[in-house]
Amino acid sequence: MREIEERMFEAGMPVAALMEKVAGLIYRRIQKLYPRSHQRRVGILVGPGHNGGDALVVARELHLQGDEVLIYRPLSQLKELTSKHAQYAASLGIPFYEQIESLADCDLIIDGLFGFGLTRSISGDVASAIENLNQHSQPIVSIDLPSGIHTDTGEVLGTAIRATQTLCLGLWKLAFLQDQALAYIGKAQLVDFNIPLGDIWSVLGQPPAIMQMRANAARDYLPLPRVAVTHKYKEGHLLLICGSKRYAGGAILTGLGARASGVGMLSIAVPESLKPLLVNHLPEALIIACQETETGAIAKLPDTVDWNSYNAIACGPGLTRDAKLVVQEALGVKCPLVLDADGLNILSEFRTIPTLLRRKEPTVLTPHVGEFKRLFPDSAQLLPDRISAVRKASHLSKAVVLLKGARTAIAEAHSGGSLWLIPESTPALARGGSGDVLTGLMGGLLAQPGLSEQTLSATVATAAWWHAQAGILAAQERTELGVDAFTLSQYLISVLLEI
Repeated sequence: MREIEERMFEAGMPVAALMEKVAGLIYRRIQKLYPRSHQRRVGILVGPGHNGGDALVVARELHLQGDEVLIYRPLSQLKELTSKHAQYAASLGIPFYEQIESLADCDLIIDGLFGFGLTRSISGDVASAIENLNQHSQPIVSIDLPSGIHTDTGEVLGTAIRATQTLCLGLWKLAFLQDQALAYIGKAQLVDFNIPLGDIWSVLGQPPAIMQMRANAARDYLPLPRVAVTHKYKEGHLLLICGSKRYAGGAILTGLGARASGVGMLSIAVPESLKPLLVNHLPEALIIACQETETGAIAKLPDTVDWNSYNAIACGPGLTRDAKLVVQEALGVKCPLVLDADGLNILSEFRTIPTLLRRKEPTVLTPHVGEFKRLFPDSAQLLPDRISAVRKASHLSKAVVLLKGARTAIAEAHSGGSLWLIPESTPALARGGSGDVLTGLMGGLLAQPGLSEQTLSATVATAAWWHAQAGILAAQERTELGVDAFTLSQYLISVLLEI
């Protein structure tokens, strides 16, 4: 963002003009968020940089429309342009205070203390002021980022504003897609001030190395519409290897996720004792009854299974760690392989990176944080910076790595090392079995026609986006407490009707 702004300034855009433009957009967005029905007391937090300048322009406009404006400005040297705006605000009779307590009775707070680029921890009087504000109930709107949040990692630098709304300026900052920042960001909106595309592409590349999966992008990777003349084997054949006597539900839920993907043929390998149960829930699937261990896990697949007949394989949900032999066999298949749950736990016992580097075909791993730490202990040292951690893991393993969380991140080592982020999710997905549904859905998409090395990570991201949207839609209709994994699977098709 800093490089992009410097290009704009070098091309002749006056700094003062850009500040007026951006601050005007912020002012109008605040008016829309908090319509004025009476004279309000609005507190403005002003820092030394251009973020503080934006806040002062907003303060001026609020004052001119009749609000009572109070400015908190801790003692510090202001940048030249920010200083001029402070001088003009003072000339209008807007009071400045050095103590945050003076803003205690405000109806609304605008946070312009620090924008992007903050790297040092906040301490002293400013830290005390932030802690004081966070104890009050008035809404807080942060400009660009909540003050105290690291722009890229989302780390809290000592302390940070807990914003009600955050208005991100120009381009999304990585902090908005890091789990650890979400409790401070509140609801987030992008304030687009029409940065020339040439400046964006020159700095970020085209396409950018980091992208968000949203509906308009997902459409390009969904297997729709289908060609007019086709048949089931042309629409892909997926093999699921999942379930055990202890975790029969894992096989059912994975199958339901795969069913929603529209894959042409679905085969499910389960312990022999589970075959009647699977036939009852998924009558269209070919259920492969497998020899069982003494604990009710899959011991091996029948010798009649032709591994080469599948377009993709997904392995792991409900297996238990007693299914080591079948996971080891799956790692040798010559088609895309998705590993989840116990598939990942078993992989971690095989030495993750050397095992994956021996594979010639694409591998997709879908760990949550705990599984990620077992798989990639060196990469996990970068946590809670999820973006750096998942990138390193993918680079070392040459696998597509999907790190689950409130903001899921998907990294791949090929095609320039692109990284996809899922910008929306819901805590409704924090239920047992939700990940099994994702595994089946993802496997079904990967098995269908059109998959290539260039589209692999985007297809994985599309599955994660689709899964998250189903959770959001279900939570809207049933509340966040009403979205069990079976219910989630029933909302997958509803997502397609919405886009």
